[in-house]
Amino acid sequence: MSAPVVSANANTAVPTDHSKIASRQHSVGGLGLTPVQTRSERFASYDVNDFEAVVPNHAEWKYTPLAKVAPLTGDALDGSTYEYSAATEGGASVAWTGRDDARIGRAGKPEDRASANAWSTFEQALVVTLEGDEASATVSRSAIGANARAAHLVIHATANSRGLVVLENAGDAMLAENVEIIVDDNADLSVVVLHEWADDAVYLASHFASVGRGARLKHVTVTLSGDVVRVNPTAHLGAERGEVELYGLYFADAGQHIEHQVFVHHDGPQTKSTVTYKGALQGDGAHTVWIGDVLIGREGNGTESYEQNRNLLLSDGARADSVPNLEIETGDILGAGHASASGRFDDEQLFYLQARGIPEDEARRLVVRGFLGEVIQKIGVPSIEERLDAAVEAELAVSA
Repeated sequence: MSAPVVSANANTAVPTDHSKIASRQHSVGGLGLTPVQTRSERFASYDVNDFEAVVPNHAEWKYTPLAKVAPLTGDALDGSTYEYSAATEGGASVAWTGRDDARIGRAGKPEDRASANAWSTFEQALVVTLEGDEASATVSRSAIGANARAAHLVIHATANSRGLVVLENAGDAMLAENVEIIVDDNADLSVVVLHEWADDAVYLASHFASVGRGARLKHVTVTLSGDVVRVNPTAHLGAERGEVELYGLYFADAGQHIEHQVFVHHDGPQTKSTVTYKGALQGDGAHTVWIGDVLIGREGNGTESYEQNRNLLLSDGARADSVPNLEIETGDILGAGHASASGRFDDEQLFYLQARGIPEDEARRLVVRGFLGEVIQKIGVPSIEERLDAAVEAELAVSA
């Protein structure tokens, strides 16, 4: 019997004969036979069987080291629950829930095979719920293990709530995960994700955010270790006056691959988005990828949007790919722009510091800390900011 296709809310399962659909991904542009005209038309499905096997010429995979991620894109995954620890304050709670939870599927739909593989496989979702003012939760995971696994996480900020969720990742991992972030009307949510995986860890994640009317989301992802770490945040601003800030900080060492594919969809009036990702690279084979897509739809009147990616290459042999994209389908916007730059140290900055008696090695560290500090300061949690300052300093000490 063919595998079931899970509905948007995962409440029902409808059998599908996949021999008859002849690969939906292929027919709607997975291999470019029918070109995708706009970012919102990219193929999506909850069922991994609707996706073709991953090959290098797929647009969404062309930068990724496919051999390293193959267990997550082509093999069966362990979808059982895992060990975690949680600390909560105020109106915050953390608990496992079944696939029939109505919140599952509210924020997004998988757009690549790894994401769909995780969605088709997970048994229960870990749900973080925030209610009221000043609610917070810190979820720590360090025992995922090296076997190929699937996971599903839901973060739900209820209407009019204000809160913070910190997700700490460490240890071994071969993990494909979907993270849904639901920000109800007039809620204000900050999500900080820290990736301090083991050096040989492989992690592929799709983050889907749905932002309600008058709601605000600040999403920060920080990657300091891991062999392959790919985090793809998508934010849908489908209601009036929704706002999202997406920040990323990453430090890639020799042989490490860090990738982000960001998509912001302005689908409602008077919405606003700010996207800033910054990274430093050092060592032979250090590779970062940033693809930023912003779509201002026909209903996005009064939109204000800006995205940027900056990369600082600290040594030879490092490579940064940066691709900003902007689509606008309405003429009634407040403003929209994008920027991308990758380069080495600013010689004038180094000269300025050295001319004031600061040794070259120290001057270089000061420049890098100042470069990355813009993102660190956006976190808004002093303890985490101090921790990241120390981590960056440790990375720089290794390269000295």
